[in-house]
Amino acid sequence: MTYFIDDHKPRSRASYASEKREYYVYFALIFAATLPLACLTWVLSAARRMELPASGPIKSAWSQTQIITPRIFSA
Repeated sequence: MTYFIDDHKPRSRASYASEKREYYVYFALIFAATLPLACLTWVLSAARRMELPASGPIKSAWSQTQIITPRIFSA
């Protein structure tokens, strides 16, 4: 005989919205933290090679933020 206990209630729309809002807040904070570092890295790379890097600092910071934020939420 199998006994199933369902302690998980279906998520309401409000709880989903609050989780999404929290994700966006963390995303914005991490992006704001990585942007100055990406700009510094971009400038140093441009100065060292004497040519502009392929991707800009905003794209670099955005990609780093897309990597870091989901890791925080999966932990």
